[in-house]
Amino acid sequence: MSANLKYLSLGILVFQTTSLVLTMRYSRTLKEEGPRYLSSTAVVVAELLKIMACLLLVYKDSSSLRGLNRVLHDEILNKPMETLKLAIPSGIYTLQNNLLYVALSNLDAATYQVTYQLKILTTALFSVSMLSKKLGVYQWLSLVILMTGVAFVQWPSDSQELNSKELSAGSQFVGLMAVLTACFSSGFAGVYFEKILKETKQSVWIRNIQLGFFGSIFGLMGVYVYDGELVSKNGFFQGYNQLTWIVVVLQALGGLVIAAVIKYADNILKGFATSLSIILSTLISYFWLQDFVPTSVFFLGAILVITATFLYGYDPRPAGNPTKA
Repeated sequence: MSANLKYLSLGILVFQTTSLVLTMRYSRTLKEEGPRYLSSTAVVVAELLKIMACLLLVYKDSSSLRGLNRVLHDEILNKPMETLKLAIPSGIYTLQNNLLYVALSNLDAATYQVTYQLKILTTALFSVSMLSKKLGVYQWLSLVILMTGVAFVQWPSDSQELNSKELSAGSQFVGLMAVLTACFSSGFAGVYFEKILKETKQSVWIRNIQLGFFGSIFGLMGVYVYDGELVSKNGFFQGYNQLTWIVVVLQALGGLVIAAVIKYADNILKGFATSLSIILSTLISYFWLQDFVPTSVFFLGAILVITATFLYGYDPRPAGNPTKA
């Protein structure tokens, strides 16, 4: 049963990470009549869906509406300072979610997938500085390999220059800056959120409701500032279609699904999921989206990134025979 759960977790992790990237990329480059959907509104809708999903999960645990009301009152309204702590990571996550749309509007899915693994580096550095975590030799080595691999992936080639001229995806530099900023925001927000979870005993679902609440507020502020005129002209849900809703649902529920299955997934399994996701994104970008032509340099970089992902989670000490410090 445990083995079946592990394989199920692997399948879910691969499906979530791959499908979100590919559908988001496809939705941002698909040529259709009329206005394109606004990514800022999609981020807000995703946050609202996440709140609804978490409320259903808390309701399931509390068994009644009265129990749900009591939990929300005790854990959120009666603890305003604890709730306010979530405003910082929530604002950063909202920025990150908007940046992912910018990145995938300007980068092909394969390049994005590999480059976004730099979040391992930023998470490690923030863990060392904020949580006083100590990294082993293999982990530091993996971070060097990771940076080298991403540098190879971003190495310019003739095919990339040709694609950038042919596609309406936009500037590769803008996409790169967006994904790098997203990596830093992901690392900081993730470690900050982990620190809060360790300091309190609130459930992950309550924490996600708090994150979603602040995320919705920050997201609406972004809609007003950047897309206010377009919303007033064409409406909040302009350009929404079936594909858009698939993207929104995947973004809203993806994190919750991962949180639910992560306890069955060890570091090796997560490494496999990342590797399979990169491979699938590369194949689908080449054969289906046709917006990416892999080069030997890209393959070398992707192999280095995949190696670094496994090496970061590698524990050299065999079970029952710990090495001396």
